[in-house]
Amino acid sequence: MRKVTISIQVDAEKLRAIQFYVGKKDSTLESELEDCITKIYEKYVPAQTREYIECISAPERPPRSSRSVQRTEEADGER
Repeated sequence: MRKVTISIQVDAEKLRAIQFYVGKKDSTLESELEDCITKIYEKYVPAQTREYIECISAPERPPRSSRSVQRTEEADGER
């Protein structure tokens, strides 16, 4: 999926405090914000819409060659 950047305004002192205490928990502000975005997404976007988005953004699988299918069928027939 293509990523976009969002920006918000926050008090500089509050941001420094958040970064300090998040760092003490071996985390980063970015990872915490990503978790928050994921929770908001799951809370508000209906499951069917999320499923649709996942389907259209999933990388395409390369088609299986007919040779590998024939080999599988041949192996099954030898049993």
